[in-house]
Amino acid sequence: MLAVPNISEGRDQAVLDAIAAAFGPALLHRSSDPVHNRAVFTLAGERVYEAVLAGAAVALERLDIRRHTGIHPRVGVLDVAPIVYLDEADRGMACAQALVLAAELGQLGVPVYLYGELAGGRTRAELRRDLTPYAPDFGPASNPSAGATLVAARPPLVAFNVEVDAPLELAREIARELRATLDVRALGLQAEVVQVSTNIENGRTMAEVVEAVRARATVTGAELVAPAPRAAYADFPADVPLRGPKPLEDHLLS
Repeated sequence: MLAVPNISEGRDQAVLDAIAAAFGPALLHRSSDPVHNRAVFTLAGERVYEAVLAGAAVALERLDIRRHTGIHPRVGVLDVAPIVYLDEADRGMACAQALVLAAELGQLGVPVYLYGELAGGRTRAELRRDLTPYAPDFGPASNPSAGATLVAARPPLVAFNVEVDAPLELAREIARELRATLDVRALGLQAEVVQVSTNIENGRTMAEVVEAVRARATVTGAELVAPAPRAAYADFPADVPLRGPKPLEDHLLS
């Protein structure tokens, strides 16, 4: 079983090191970005929710969402904490661990909102746009310093940024088109360069996303944020520099 907690901090390496240490031997990979001001950790284990809780406790103690600045949308210190299953046979266990994680985070004083199949298909995007129509599924109504946490059980996704030589407004137009034509989550963002930032959740490859983006703009590079299944790398164009971790399968083997 995997978990991919996203922490709203990408600049203070001492804090990120403390969170990583709390995750313990479950930690497979970490990445952070100061412009997004976000860190993504990939964890693995039979009871992976316990490692998430240990790191979450440190993050909640050391961070305050009210002081956060960065270009990535967020609702809290521990922004999202999905439990990830690699095999359909593990789906039920992933759902159970996600619900236990949500309940335990609620006990730590964090408002927790479920998304995906645990919440009738409600999406992260809906919750990020506006939490006010919803009551937390676990925890208090609010926590000013922690914000809120979004929890789900899901298969792997590919968190993938495509860098373009284009104005931000064009990147936003491309993101809208990707959402409509490829059914991927996408945003146009201004980081050190303009990006089309995507989450691929439907089995499409990074190559498909790159080709769709460069039909509208010059692609200068790409970045994989966290380990992704090997299939996502298929036919990736040799002329596009790709930064990021090795495939997920390699991390699990090592």
